Amino acid sequence: MSNEWCSRYFIFKDMDFDFWKGDRVQLRAMKESDALLRNEETRDSNGFRLMNWGVEAPKSLEMDKADVAEWVDFKDFEKGLMFAIDNLEGEHVGAIYLNSIDMKNGTFSFGIRIYRPFRNNGYAQEAIRIVLRYAFFEQRLQKCNSGCIEGNLASQKMHENVGFVVEGSVRRSIYMNGHYYNDLKLGLTVEEFVENEKAYSDSK
Repeated sequence: MSNEWCSRYFIFKDMDFDFWKGDRVQLRAMKESDALLRNEETRDSNGFRLMNWGVEAPKSLEMDKADVAEWVDFKDFEKGLMFAIDNLEGEHVGAIYLNSIDMKNGTFSFGIRIYRPFRNNGYAQEAIRIVLRYAFFEQRLQKCNSGCIEGNLASQKMHENVGFVVEGSVRRSIYMNGHYYNDLKLGLTVEEFVENEKAYSDSK
């Protein structure tokens, strides 16, 4: 691992490099119109349950418009940054949230949602990589803390694909669907991410 590798790769690989654009997706600021698809996705109860650890009450379009309005144009960095995710065909496919930013200790977290019609296309992993690069290499943060419900193998695999390691499990801390579940804790340091990025780059 070497920060020298980071510098060489991200600065010198391409002078026309677009930081927010990958091979499959590009990130942008949220727009008020993003509320429409967000509202349609509230009918995906199982998806929301795995992400929010419970089923939400139904939301009106106006409620989702109000939620999205809080994130338009990155109004509050201290609260977090919400990015819209578009594929390279210009379709809005989801959102990713950089949050729990602790500048003193250099830690942060994220949340991501890819909407149902666009899943299983590699969009989530690429969006996560872009946000992690921003947090580690532009904001000088040093560790990402994340987690998922133990048994959510798709989420665990997605984390491990970008370099996260399982750090532990908090037993019976999540109640939903009539059962108690363990909270699986995962972590990723900047050094681990650099090693993973190098392997990812070499494999392309």
